[in-house]
Amino acid sequence: MRNLVLALTLFLIYGCSEKKVDSQKATNLLYEGERHLANVKQLTREGENSAEAYLSFDARRLIFQSTRENFKCDQIFTMNIDGSDVRLVSTGKGRTTCAYFLKDGEHIIFSSTHTDADTCPPRPDFSRGYVWGVYPSYDIYSAKDDGRDPRPLTTTYGYDAEATISPDGKKIVFTSLRDGDLDIYSMDIDGTNVQRLTNAIGYDGGPFYSPDGSKIVFRAYRPEDDEDIATYQSLLRQDLVQPSKLDIYVMNADGSDQRRMTNNGAANFAPFFHPDGRRVIFCSNLDDPQKRNFDLYMIDMDGSGLEKITYHDQFDGFPMFTPDGKKLVFCSNRNAGTPHQTNVFIADWIE
Repeated sequence: MRNLVLALTLFLIYGCSEKKVDSQKATNLLYEGERHLANVKQLTREGENSAEAYLSFDARRLIFQSTRENFKCDQIFTMNIDGSDVRLVSTGKGRTTCAYFLKDGEHIIFSSTHTDADTCPPRPDFSRGYVWGVYPSYDIYSAKDDGRDPRPLTTTYGYDAEATISPDGKKIVFTSLRDGDLDIYSMDIDGTNVQRLTNAIGYDGGPFYSPDGSKIVFRAYRPEDDEDIATYQSLLRQDLVQPSKLDIYVMNADGSDQRRMTNNGAANFAPFFHPDGRRVIFCSNLDDPQKRNFDLYMIDMDGSGLEKITYHDQFDGFPMFTPDGKKLVFCSNRNAGTPHQTNVFIADWIE
């Protein structure tokens, strides 16, 4: 466990290495073995990170978080599907995360700490390994798609974030600490009718609905022995989680029939349904003995049929299909201009 945490720490602190890649590969942005991808295009080229880019329902725009310009921590931006017309849509204050378009195409949701303070909250202390800060000042906000009129949808104390929208546009699914553990909840699009969907000890997060809205896929760390539970809860009291081991789970939209899809000892996260509703694409470091390199994988709903999708020797993650399944948006350190830089890419998807 210590070696795994150290490897993750080194990867995520130092980002991409300064090693030069083959110029042909860098030009084409496609690596040997990536048979499901074609016509890879790089959409962003600046910022410390441009990660977690998600499509609008009409697949014409993307919303993403990035540290760039004069900001000291992540803010939310939108852009067209070709990378043009980048616009700041969060307040420019505090730290933000996990943005998504509403189905009407005229509104967005995102999580932010700006009500608590204009400045960025302190970064987590990595002396205990690689940890995520689950800041209690995060709340979920809705706003117009240009950032005007931000309004809180959550006001409870504790982390509220990682929100996405159901296919019919009526529900929000999100992660919250409101009941003392990091669990998944749903609520109506106006923030009412909150329902708790998971209640096992551990971190449940990153939820997405299936294309028909009947299921939810998510990442989870569920400690099983007393020592791991104590460590998890100790970190949580400090508003931290340690994501060195995560698995992919799926459940019905009401929280019933929760099933584990991966069990490989790796850090598996960022799951998203293929438009066929039978497969899930996700990010994992399962093939790297040092646990530093993350690639994309596809898996069937029953946990069978695992297939590796990307073969870049650094980070590939946060995949999302267009509704027709013809394109894949993902984030990667390939062709990075500077260390630490993760950019947004789009590619044709080849079955």
